[in-house]
Amino acid sequence: MNITREFLERIYDRYNRREYVHPDPLEFLYGYEDPADREIVGLVASSLAYGNVKVILKSVSRVLEPMGSSPASFLARTDPRELLDIYADFRHRFTTGEEMASFLWGIRSTVERYGSLGAFVERSHHGDMVRTQAALVSEILAAAGVSSSSLLPDPVKGSASKRLNLYFRWMVRRDDVDPGGWNLPPADLLIPLDTHMHAFARAHAITRRASGNLRTVQEITNFFRTLEPDDPVKYDFVITRPGISGLVYDV
Repeated sequence: MNITREFLERIYDRYNRREYVHPDPLEFLYGYEDPADREIVGLVASSLAYGNVKVILKSVSRVLEPMGSSPASFLARTDPRELLDIYADFRHRFTTGEEMASFLWGIRSTVERYGSLGAFVERSHHGDMVRTQAALVSEILAAAGVSSSSLLPDPVKGSASKRLNLYFRWMVRRDDVDPGGWNLPPADLLIPLDTHMHAFARAHAITRRASGNLRTVQEITNFFRTLEPDDPVKYDFVITRPGISGLVYDV
């Protein structure tokens, strides 16, 4: 079938609801009203979003539990040694407890310097989302005192940066699913390219590219931009939901 805006609007209107989010690390953001907390939770949740979804949810819970009701307050009062002690036994596939501790310290230091992650992103953004994401990654890594991390990609090297694009979708868009919190134009967002979106795009001739890299992300995003110029990732959730949760659409 040809993918039309009318079809996408039908499934968006019917299925873009929080009741269909589980299982998804996005659900962790709903427990935090303060954007200062939500942006930290979102970055933790999205950065761990690789591997089996059940394991992802368990790992995110393990990181957030010691933080209590306000992750921002927790990080502000916790020093690097305490973080190392708290997360010493943490492990999520390639990510160690030491790596998680340095990641959280990098977040804490960035927030302390700029007021929030959102404030840094908003001052760094000039229309090029790849460069904005690269700036955020560089800032957090530098603040953490490390050169690389399994939790953060290098956007300028041409990867799809799925987890970062997912994080930015959550924090920039505002609807029944994405809670928002940052003041950036949704028009500049890029598709969070996972296997489900890639398969959908290839099946419907949105792209012929077999490699899931930045060029593929841009090609798919540009297609959706022709349908929704101001919000090209609007349909990401409803397109990928069947592949993630097994939901069958009745439209």
